[in-house]
Amino acid sequence: MPLNLSDVVGYVENNIGDFHRRRADNLSKLKLFNVLERKNPYLFKAKNIGTAQDLVKSIVDAHLSSQEEAIFGEFLEGLAIFVCGKAFDGKKSSAEGIDLEFSHDGIIYIVSVKSGPNWGNSSQIKRMIDNFKKAQRILRTSNSKTNVMAINGCCYGYDSQPDKGDYQKLCGQAFWDFISGDNHLFVDIIEPLGHQAKERNHEFAEQYNQILNRFTREFLAEFCVDDKINWEQLVEFNSGKKDPKIKKSRGK
Repeated sequence: MPLNLSDVVGYVENNIGDFHRRRADNLSKLKLFNVLERKNPYLFKAKNIGTAQDLVKSIVDAHLSSQEEAIFGEFLEGLAIFVCGKAFDGKKSSAEGIDLEFSHDGIIYIVSVKSGPNWGNSSQIKRMIDNFKKAQRILRTSNSKTNVMAINGCCYGYDSQPDKGDYQKLCGQAFWDFISGDNHLFVDIIEPLGHQAKERNHEFAEQYNQILNRFTREFLAEFCVDDKINWEQLVEFNSGKKDPKIKKSRGK
């Protein structure tokens, strides 16, 4: 059936708040020592970062960027399933590694949804192909001639060579058109994504500034001597052999 854009707008406005809530929750649970342990101290030294505030901001921003990408990717996957459900009666697949499944013009499509085109390494792509082949075998159990097509759908970006042999890779406009039958949907969804964004981001900014101030204070107390970053101590904490007692004392 033709996709009703107002349904899509309603879904986005009703669910985008979950992205903002999870984003804020992730920030509130952040601990300085946990983040420091995951980041590369050699990189920050090579970038000539000399102040505690700059270093703390760099590691927090890097952490938040990767977390937000993952959280928003889950939101986009849900949006894609909703859109396809409205347009082609698509549904969340029960097959391992498959996000979306629907039938159209006599073809069963199995779809693995990713945020963007550069989402994985060779082993991750191989795992996706294996999941596609397993799902195809299961769907063809009762009829070996069943036409099952595998799709790697990417919510943004572009791929000039969509035919990958074992599957089709559809990105950006091509993907949203494929699951909705609406060639302009990839543009139409951008406006409702900003629903309450200004208010939400204002709240987030206040929380973010508090975190930066607290982390900077903690970093100065733990890793600075004579108002200078003690890089040896930082590297020892990040990469040296761990003492469980120290971990426990740092709230880990």
